[in-house]
Amino acid sequence: MIEIKKLNPISDLIFENLKKDAYRVSDDAADPVGILVRSAAMHEYEINPSLVAVARAGAGVNNIPLPKMTDNGVVVFNTPGANANAVKELVVLALLLSCRDVIGGVAFAGTLKGKEDAAKQVESGKKAFVGPEIFHKTLGVIGLGAIGALVVKSAIALGMKVIGYDPFFTEEKAKAINEELTFTASLDDIYAASDFITIHVPYNDATKGMIGSDAIAKMKSGVRIINCARAELVDNTAMISALEEGKVKKYVTDFPVPAVIGVSDKIITIPHLGASTPEAEDNCAVMASAELKDFIENGNIKNSVNCPALSVPKKGAVRVTMLTKEANAEDKAAKYLGSTAQIAVAKRGDVSYVIADLASAPSDASIELLAKGALKVRVL
Repeated sequence: MIEIKKLNPISDLIFENLKKDAYRVSDDAADPVGILVRSAAMHEYEINPSLVAVARAGAGVNNIPLPKMTDNGVVVFNTPGANANAVKELVVLALLLSCRDVIGGVAFAGTLKGKEDAAKQVESGKKAFVGPEIFHKTLGVIGLGAIGALVVKSAIALGMKVIGYDPFFTEEKAKAINEELTFTASLDDIYAASDFITIHVPYNDATKGMIGSDAIAKMKSGVRIINCARAELVDNTAMISALEEGKVKKYVTDFPVPAVIGVSDKIITIPHLGASTPEAEDNCAVMASAELKDFIENGNIKNSVNCPALSVPKKGAVRVTMLTKEANAEDKAAKYLGSTAQIAVAKRGDVSYVIADLASAPSDASIELLAKGALKVRVL
């Protein structure tokens, strides 16, 4: 029985992949082969020797210590795109909330309970909550991955003009999302043209604080900014200053960090609801459990955030996999597994991953030699 530990509650749809006759999924597994996690912090997690993979039911992996996992030969997966529609719908809602003060209006209407002249007060008071339409306005979409692409399509369907930026896209690839999308290779074009800007990029050293004072200075006066990606993408000090000056009209964020909570009525803080739909949770669970199963049983890596992608059909009776930082990974595999081994290799940064299919099981001595200096070797 293969032990899988879950660090958070997760949809029972994981059992579509992790069949109960082969896998035991629990929150108390002492020596798990795999881990399923959502938001639990793993930075202090003690890695057991049998652990080979962690699957995050979601896209972000800030809660997982990637270098530590890599150095222990643990492959970390995420589930890109599984919650894309849920986040897209929240972005559309955020666009609308950034215009009309629906939240303030609902709160105002709630104060009228029991008042005989409620209808009259509604008519006289509603002017305080007026806001513009999004129709025919320009939306700048930064990042055209799974979520950004859906946002583009929805915004165009709602009658918006959309300009998109992604450093990994060509104009041809961007046009495949929607012919009406205007693609630019310059963020400055996004800043100059957009009435609304929404961010859909990963958080890393290059994107930290990307929406800061320099970027905001290039934007239209009165721009509305949506952040349903990562809190750290926005420099909160610069944002608050821009809101006070009127340069930014509204900031809607799905990340209510202390720096922005309650500091301005021009900031709408949503309590991290981007992926909080049962459909998204189910999709993430199915995808994460499928990634775990394929890696544990077949050694295939897809959607890893710390290791090379490599997925090949089995071509022998036995499969050997090796995760290593050694420079001569392929030569080493051929040396100890023999010339008849069918070897596939992929590299990501300084990490190499080898899959070798053999007609029969290699000797224990060969595996010991292969494992010497490697991060992890498995015989499947």
